[in-house]
Amino acid sequence: MISKKIFNNTETAFKLKSALELDRAIFLFSMMKMQKLVKAGTFLTKFSLKLHLPVEGLIKKTIFEQFCGGVTTDDCKPVIEEMYKEGLHSILDYSVEGKENEAQFNAALEKKLSLIKFADKKSELPFSVFKPTGIGRFEIWEKVTEGLTLTREEKEEWKRIKERVEKLCKAAHDHDVRLYADGEESWMQGAADELMEEMMRKYNKEKAIIFNTLQCYRWDRIDYLKDLHEKAKKEGFKIGAKIVRGAYMEKEYARAKKLGYHTPICESKEATDINFNSVMSYSLNNLDDISVFIGTHNEVSNYLALQIMEDKGIALDDPRVWFSQLFGMSDHISYNLARKGYNTAKLVPFGPVRDVVPYLLRRARENTSVKGQTGRELSLLMEERKRRSGKLNEAHKQ
Repeated sequence: MISKKIFNNTETAFKLKSALELDRAIFLFSMMKMQKLVKAGTFLTKFSLKLHLPVEGLIKKTIFEQFCGGVTTDDCKPVIEEMYKEGLHSILDYSVEGKENEAQFNAALEKKLSLIKFADKKSELPFSVFKPTGIGRFEIWEKVTEGLTLTREEKEEWKRIKERVEKLCKAAHDHDVRLYADGEESWMQGAADELMEEMMRKYNKEKAIIFNTLQCYRWDRIDYLKDLHEKAKKEGFKIGAKIVRGAYMEKEYARAKKLGYHTPICESKEATDINFNSVMSYSLNNLDDISVFIGTHNEVSNYLALQIMEDKGIALDDPRVWFSQLFGMSDHISYNLARKGYNTAKLVPFGPVRDVVPYLLRRARENTSVKGQTGRELSLLMEERKRRSGKLNEAHKQ
């Protein structure tokens, strides 16, 4: 039976944090508990950057250093190497968002290709990642998803998007680096699903190299996975499934209400949890065909995965099962899983401070909106500070 205390070891969880970094994390998570403060901070940050006020230094020393590995890949190397010494892998993500033109999409493609090549040379980096709308306009993905007729220019644009995806997937296959496409809003996701399925058919003949993301706050994802599984068995390819709860809930609800269609999102947090656990369990029960990347900060779901693995006799380091959390969050899960010998990776965002701000603001909003998450982070950080103080006091007495 898996111990329910595996994630309580704060010494392991925060081993790499200095006293100063621990205090900074406590301060930031204390602030993120206050929804009004996060909203005001988000507004002021956007406003200040728009006016080119000198706030980048403050952002860098606070929220950026908590949730990002650095500005460049060189900045990230010490972070990656330190974590790897603790058995924890990394996934480098150039987290620049909101680009709109072909030159920017081509630049993003080259950056992602360079990261795949970089990962090939480092055992610390088992995965690479790309965001579909980072290499092609959202509107084109949306029109293809909705089956709308494209203009001649849009057809050419869609062709270029598909070529970029093909280049990334081929590079991943050639370099033997697993690659996943991030999940996005439901009204563009259909086109991404189809394209990633096509890439799996082509490059996942022997094992899962190409992964697609399933956002499990969508109630249709378990049926989607089962249908995909039937195709995979029939056509002879492996499925790579990155499973997460989801990141666009408020936008999904608002759009469904505005346009008057049934929301694709589960009716409650409890329903989302059940759906996530169902997708995860189905994947773990079909590892001959499905490799699963379990991206969650939810302790219950992680415990469930560990229990299933134990019950089915799945090796802790089975290459078809990976766990992952975001850099700067849920260290009590990541480091303790890694210490036990499970395949575990941190998603490590990096990029110029100004360009990474949209990602950082999303992290702050998500920490505020997920019930109990910030409180759990904060209590563990404070517990570690108390443990260290006690140890220091003992040393002084001696």
